[in-house]
Amino acid sequence: MTTYDAVVYDLDGTLVDLDVNWDAVATDVLEVYERADVEPPSQNLWELLETASDVGLEANVESAIAAHERTGAETAPRLTHADELLERAVPVGVCSLNCEAACRIALEAHDLLETVDAVVGRDTVATQKPHPKPLLEAVRALEAEPETVLFVGDSPRDRLTAERAGVAFEFVDDGPAGV
Repeated sequence: MTTYDAVVYDLDGTLVDLDVNWDAVATDVLEVYERADVEPPSQNLWELLETASDVGLEANVESAIAAHERTGAETAPRLTHADELLERAVPVGVCSLNCEAACRIALEAHDLLETVDAVVGRDTVATQKPHPKPLLEAVRALEAEPETVLFVGDSPRDRLTAERAGVAFEFVDDGPAGV
């Protein structure tokens, strides 16, 4: 086992399972596009978010997604990897594609917020995973160097983020099917 100076976790699917109906979120975001009379680029929620700034809808799209995430964070079941936060002897952070407020709500709901030294959400910095900046912001806040940090996540996007940031990566359990 390699020793790391800090560990950063993804939130949803890693520490908790956000209680969010992502299809309903996508429907709400599509309604934002419809109300603005803007043709959506696709039906994919994350593509809708990524292109929202190009058409002046970033704030409304972000607001629609974040509302669902904050509500879902209140009742998000805790996953087994959350127990690791309590056992780590090194600084711990969270880097998530979810909004920062939802991350904090979910961590607080499970009495984990006090054990986390840094929280970086989708809206904390100007870019989102798989861009390396959010993860590097968490690493910076933990006062560590990328090559001494482990990022634990549940998706290929998390793995790509770690790779781009020069951070070691570990899938929760066996990782997603087909990886």
